Amino acid sequence: MRARPHRTLTPLALAILRLLHERAMHPYEMHQLVRDRGTDFAIKVRAGSLYHTVERLHRLDLIEPVETGREGRRPERTVYAITDAGRDEFMTNLRDLLRLPAEEFPVFASALEMLSAIEPEAARRLLTQRTLALDGELAAIDQVTSALTKSGLDRIHLVEHEYVRQLCQAELSFVRGLLDEIDTGALAWSPSAAARNHACLTQGAKS
Repeated sequence: MRARPHRTLTPLALAILRLLHERAMHPYEMHQLVRDRGTDFAIKVRAGSLYHTVERLHRLDLIEPVETGREGRRPERTVYAITDAGRDEFMTNLRDLLRLPAEEFPVFASALEMLSAIEPEAARRLLTQRTLALDGELAAIDQVTSALTKSGLDRIHLVEHEYVRQLCQAELSFVRGLLDEIDTGALAWSPSAAARNHACLTQGAKS
């Protein structure tokens, strides 16, 4: 049985603790750094969710307010620092996430499990559309990575972009291979699947 990583915190919570691992800062600065470093490319971040996660980490005593101030007419801002407990929890989560593969269920894999429910020609059309979307994602990744590199960001802060690109490229290669097999007939729909598809099409035409 696969060992499960010690995961008590969300990726966003870990990203916040990572920033506070460097130095104390207020949530607005955290949000800016997340954008400047391209962290939001790998972790879903919204301003509202970031502030909510900061509050949760505070309730858990993983971070603590160390200073409150105001600049001009801007709203009052609270500067947070990571606690010893927060530092321990961050490192425990991070070490396990790095060393243990997590059991994940990609939605595309679930769609592929049901591929036989679609007519081969329709499947081919839809998968072709997916290759176009993946090509676009690869171009976007390269554009973002190039911009961040030019801004002076060290590669250690960009390895997640490389990982996402490798996943995207691998999926694109897989789908293109699948399309080739559909075209050559190497990936054949079973007679029962073909009969069910035909019955569904016939029933749809009558209704």
